[in-house]
Amino acid sequence: MKIIGEKTSNMLDLFWRMVKYNMRIIFANRFIWFLLAALAFYIFIAVTNVLDGQNLDDGFVYGLQIFPGLLLIFYPMTFGIQNDLDAGILEILFGIPDYRYKVWLVRLIMVFLLVFLLMFGFTMLSSVLLVRVDLFDITSQVMFPVFFMGSMAFMFSTIIKNGNGTAVVMVIIGVLLLMLTNAFERTQWNVFLNPFEVPDRLNEMVWQSIALKNRIFLSVGALVFILYGLFNLQKREKFI
Repeated sequence: MKIIGEKTSNMLDLFWRMVKYNMRIIFANRFIWFLLAALAFYIFIAVTNVLDGQNLDDGFVYGLQIFPGLLLIFYPMTFGIQNDLDAGILEILFGIPDYRYKVWLVRLIMVFLLVFLLMFGFTMLSSVLLVRVDLFDITSQVMFPVFFMGSMAFMFSTIIKNGNGTAVVMVIIGVLLLMLTNAFERTQWNVFLNPFEVPDRLNEMVWQSIALKNRIFLSVGALVFILYGLFNLQKREKFI
């Protein structure tokens, strides 16, 4: 039993060191600025809308947290490949069998999990300071567009292979999607669809169906982006 306990302790210690090392590479000590920016934006929009007498409900809280979520996912997904290059470990990583599954897939899971936990914290803050909401429901719904945009950023980072270039592309795409929000407001193709706000003169059951199709669209799209990005990471000669 003592030997088993020591092995388990060593494995947990190794796992924890791996997590810390990968997080340090991914976020490169700059993630804190994106976290502070997300918090500042959240506070500014919340205070502004409260002073303007905005109706505080689930739809408001959802809309309030979309941009902070995108800010949190932006840096690690956009600059992840660039950070590997800057750290000089990309050659080592390509020497690991099944590189895409053993390294970056684990990293993606860690990043999305971390962002989910941070967004859960934002939702708790909203529930305490603004209006009582279902913490898990709001957070999970916010994560759909965050997951979609983060996966898209990861895919483009494997194509462009430069953090700044990927950032420019993602900003342009984000602006275009925002401009198309009104055009796609009543369809499942709206990336920033708010499932808690039913448009005027639209049946609630119909809206629930549209929201469900939208979540399926975002999930499938995100998975396609991730698979394409992982496939690109197999092309060693394009990165080294």
